[in-house]
Amino acid sequence: MVNKIWSTFIIIGIVFTLLTGQVQLINKIILESAKASFELTMQIFPVIALWLGIMNIASVSGLLKKISIIISPYLGKLFPGIPRGHEALSLIASNIVINMFGLGNAATPFGLKAMKSLQELNDKKDTASNSMVTFLIINTSGVTIIPTTVISMRMMYGSAHPTEIVLACIIATLISSVCGIIIDYLIRKKEGKRG
Repeated sequence: MVNKIWSTFIIIGIVFTLLTGQVQLINKIILESAKASFELTMQIFPVIALWLGIMNIASVSGLLKKISIIISPYLGKLFPGIPRGHEALSLIASNIVINMFGLGNAATPFGLKAMKSLQELNDKKDTASNSMVTFLIINTSGVTIIPTTVISMRMMYGSAHPTEIVLACIIATLISSVCGIIIDYLIRKKEGKRG
């Protein structure tokens, strides 16, 4: 749906510039957009690579696993349908921890593995289980302690204080996570479902 909306906007823009005789404007914008995209990628890549490296060190050193073990008992209460000690809980915990550092790309493999593991526990294979829905809510609204990408973009555009956004991100993502979990709990309670 979003692709159709953007495609429509682009087509309307091109038709408008052709009708008004501003073909040079289209060429200029296309070239400037390509240049800006390339520059953005080249400036954000080193910062993301740095944090991915740090997360890899944390993973190899066992730090991620220790944090996951600390978080897992709390996750058992959010996911009553997952048996205690099941691999899905550690995968979910790893996904949450990596997302806390603003590294959605690095968290994606853990999220996919967690969903696959949750699907194995799912009785109705064609419908998402409550645990899958809860995980999706937590993953989407997840608490971010270090918004790596936002900091990178602020640095790229010359912000005097690129890390100034950290506290606001923590507060906003914490509120969104709490609200998401409460709404999920209320809907489950209303429907009388567990798992």
